[in-house]
Amino acid sequence: MKSIIMVGAGNLATQLGLALAEVGFPIVQVFSRTKESAQDLANKLNSEAITDINSLRNDADVYIFSVKDSVLCQLIPNVCRGKKDKLFLHTAGSMPLDCFKGFANRYGVFYPMQTFSKSRKVNFKEIPIFIEGSTNDTVQEIRDIASSISDYVISLSTNDRQYLHLAAVWACNFVNYCYSVAADILENKDIPFNVIIPLINETTQKVHDINPKDAQTGPAVRWDKNIIEKQMNLMSSFPSKQAIYGMISKDIHEQNKQ
Repeated sequence: MKSIIMVGAGNLATQLGLALAEVGFPIVQVFSRTKESAQDLANKLNSEAITDINSLRNDADVYIFSVKDSVLCQLIPNVCRGKKDKLFLHTAGSMPLDCFKGFANRYGVFYPMQTFSKSRKVNFKEIPIFIEGSTNDTVQEIRDIASSISDYVISLSTNDRQYLHLAAVWACNFVNYCYSVAADILENKDIPFNVIIPLINETTQKVHDINPKDAQTGPAVRWDKNIIEKQMNLMSSFPSKQAIYGMISKDIHEQNKQ
């Protein structure tokens, strides 16, 4: 099995590192700028923790970057230096393949489309992994690694992947933000959040069988102005959320008029 170095120790790096280790890939080093994060993941992977990028080993087969987009391009020159024959991968949804160009010969994208938390184990077999590579041979090498942990490995260009990531932000990050707003509203009235979980579950389950547009319900669809205005007034102390409520309601109504 190819030896791997994880450049990053956050949510995605943690779950990806665990999944790769479970199928036999030796994770020989974990880099993070914070000692605590590097050591925590290294302990789980029986690996070496480092915080100095210059301490990266040169003899690993694969280097996987799971870091903030803003940091990725800063790290690539240092990590790739002196390792021209190695395979370099990044896991970012919106970063281009070519950010490795000029620094490596074999490189690619390894993007698992899922929301990750350090403390919540996921089943990688069910997670689609979108890949891209610098050459056909590199794509096949990346596919072999991805297929060892996932049943859904899909080739996708940088251009199309940025739209996939945009869709993921809408479907996951923005939806989770709405959950947090709902949680605050309930907490302010001492209503437990778990009362709304069956509604969340049914909303999520419904789109397995029904197109999301057809599944849309609520006062905005009907343009029930009395309810909309009343709920807007309930948020008068939170003008930004009030504005979001108004814009989303209007857009839902316009979409359902079509």
